[in-house]
Amino acid sequence: MTKIYSWNVNGIRAVTKKGTLQSFVRTHRPDILCLQETKAERGQADIEVNGYHEYWNSATKKGYSGTAIFTRPEPLSVTNDFSSAIARKYHFTDGAGRDSLAEGRLISAEYPKFYVVTVYTPNAKDDLSRLELRHKHWDPAFLAHCRQLEKKKPVVFCGDLNVAHTELDLANPGPNRGKKGFTDEEREGFQRLIDAGFIDTFRLFKQGNGYYTWWSHFANSRARNIGWRIDYVLVSASLRKAVKSADIHPDIMGSDHCPVSITLDL
Repeated sequence: MTKIYSWNVNGIRAVTKKGTLQSFVRTHRPDILCLQETKAERGQADIEVNGYHEYWNSATKKGYSGTAIFTRPEPLSVTNDFSSAIARKYHFTDGAGRDSLAEGRLISAEYPKFYVVTVYTPNAKDDLSRLELRHKHWDPAFLAHCRQLEKKKPVVFCGDLNVAHTELDLANPGPNRGKKGFTDEEREGFQRLIDAGFIDTFRLFKQGNGYYTWWSHFANSRARNIGWRIDYVLVSASLRKAVKSADIHPDIMGSDHCPVSITLDL
């Protein structure tokens, strides 16, 4: 069995200073832990997580974005960001001149039987100033990246995709329609992943609403479970039967997101 966890920690230095990350790892013992929004470079956080290989992709801008993979099995290879061919094909700079390729948003690790990809998809922003970047550039580039990896072996990708796919994936779909995280364009980008054959693992086991991974800090939203499901683990169709469980862990505190996980039996 291989346990793969994903967590947007919203600042790895904060969750390690509190001891939250260390406690989580000791309790859940993930084989592969994918992190998003680390907001740090390797060495900046005092992390005592023995037995793991660490791989980081940090943003050029200090204290912003970033991803990491902590893994017990050593990968065959690890790459950051998109391939040069995909980077040339898609334009990743938004209207404000911010380059999403400089934000440390993607790591791909190759294992003997599959790839694991951690992704922190750009937020469309309250004013939707990054919606075009998402819809026309990032989302199609990410799909192309996963398809390229899939030519070699199956893919597991996970992370904060910054979108609620359906009305079941947020507590208040009506007033949020057309707002960041629930625009038609962002939802379409997610649907294209599904149409390409990737499987939303959580929906193999649980249907309906009430299952969320992110809660606003306002109005006691987490305690009231007024949230959004925007963190996912998706797998290639060929791995469907290997997925033995898929879970959301709202009891894990320390971030405005909670971890999500799957267990694979290969």
